[in-house]
Amino acid sequence: MKRDRGGSFRRPGPVGLRQCDEAPSSDAWIGDFPGGIASVPATRAWARGLLATRVAGPVQDDVMLLLSEVVTNAVEHSSSGSRADGRVTVRVTLSSRFVHVEVTDAGSATSAPVARMVEAGSEGGRGLWLVDMIATAWGSRHDGKAGRTVWFQAAL
Repeated sequence: MKRDRGGSFRRPGPVGLRQCDEAPSSDAWIGDFPGGIASVPATRAWARGLLATRVAGPVQDDVMLLLSEVVTNAVEHSSSGSRADGRVTVRVTLSSRFVHVEVTDAGSATSAPVARMVEAGSEGGRGLWLVDMIATAWGSRHDGKAGRTVWFQAAL
C-alpha cells in the first residue's frame, strides 16, 4: 500500500481508498454543526443549498448520500457524538472537475474509518462501503488538534 499526500492509503480492489485528485478550487464553504444525529439532515440541507444551482442533479444526489453516510459515522463513531459540546465541521469545495467534501470530527480512541464488506442481512456498516463504491476518491487523516477528517470526491 502507498500513502498519498492526504495521509490515506491506496489499495487495489473493490474496497479500498483511492488517491485524492487535487485541483484548485473555485468555491469553498465551511459549516459547523452539533455532534448529534440531527446534524445529518442539517448538513445535507446545507450542502444541497450550496450546490443546487452549481452541480447537476445526479452528482448532487451522490454527494448528499455520501455526506449523510460520513456525517452519520462522525456522530455515531467519534467523540463528537458522545460529548455534549461535540461538533462536526463540513467543508465543501467545488472545482471545475469535482465536488470535494471533508467531514471533521473529534476522532475516537477506539475506532478508525474502514470500508468493509458486510453480511446481506446486517442492518448497518455500509456507509464507507458506499463511499468507496460511489466516490471517485476518498480517504481519511488524523490530526491531533483538529481530530479526524474523512473526505471524498464526486466527479462533475
